[in-house]
Amino acid sequence: MRHGVLILPEHRWVRARERWVLAEELGFDHAWTYDHLMWRWFSDKPWFAAVPTLAAAAGATSRIALGTLVASPNFRHPVNFAKELLSLDDISGGRIVCGVGAGAEGYDSRIRNDPQLSRGMRAARFGEFVELLDGLLREERTTFRGDWYTVEDVVVKPECLAAPRLPLAVAAAGPRGMALAARHADIWVTSGAPNMFESERYDRVVPLLKEQLAELDRACVAQGRDPAGLRRLLLTGGSVGGVLESVESWRDASGMLEDAGFTDLVVHWPRPDFPFEGREDVLYEFAAAAGLGKDGTR
Repeated sequence: MRHGVLILPEHRWVRARERWVLAEELGFDHAWTYDHLMWRWFSDKPWFAAVPTLAAAAGATSRIALGTLVASPNFRHPVNFAKELLSLDDISGGRIVCGVGAGAEGYDSRIRNDPQLSRGMRAARFGEFVELLDGLLREERTTFRGDWYTVEDVVVKPECLAAPRLPLAVAAAGPRGMALAARHADIWVTSGAPNMFESERYDRVVPLLKEQLAELDRACVAQGRDPAGLRRLLLTGGSVGGVLESVESWRDASGMLEDAGFTDLVVHWPRPDFPFEGREDVLYEFAAAAGLGKDGTR
């Protein structure tokens, strides 16, 4: 099981830097941040942009993988985003992971007065978004004509440091999204019940997660892909709770989820108040108890 931590982009860099560096020192395999213009409970609070935050984190660290969890087409365009990802890939020495999702209704989809989309329309847009982004990061020149995006002879170079491109982590919960992940993703991402923020203890969510894993396996087979070649990441703290109650609960959840088929487990950096309220010392204690090392070895 690989372990990661999600750091909200809420603090000025002089303080935020300490957390990104500490995540590496504690031995976590990856560290992530949300990619939003504004985000539900922080619409009137400090909130920094993901790409410059990751660039700064790349300069402050040397080993840990860094990524968005997740970016969406609510305000991202594949061409602009591909250029930014390529730059992050270069700055980090090949440590960037691009996490993407369809983008639900919310601040990001409203604050620019963009037309509101149905769930089916968002899914169709996301399909083109991922397909085009995948192609841009793989090929030197890309031409694409779709219903949502049309680009002509776009040049993206140099190539990513990680061949054939930097890893894509695709968040998906339904059959259409699972098929998209099976076609394009290196990592499949779930947070449990989609777009739900009422927390339920991790052991009670396992049956739902197993159903999602089975659906993912079927999608891989349908796409002619070996399911074993796709990593499976669970982001906890939203609809999946209880992991950070103690070192024991974290260890128990890790074992239970690994047995179910997950390869990666991500927790939110604990905050002193809502949301993601918890104790930072659990992070430190788990890192020591699980044998996470400063060089990332177990």
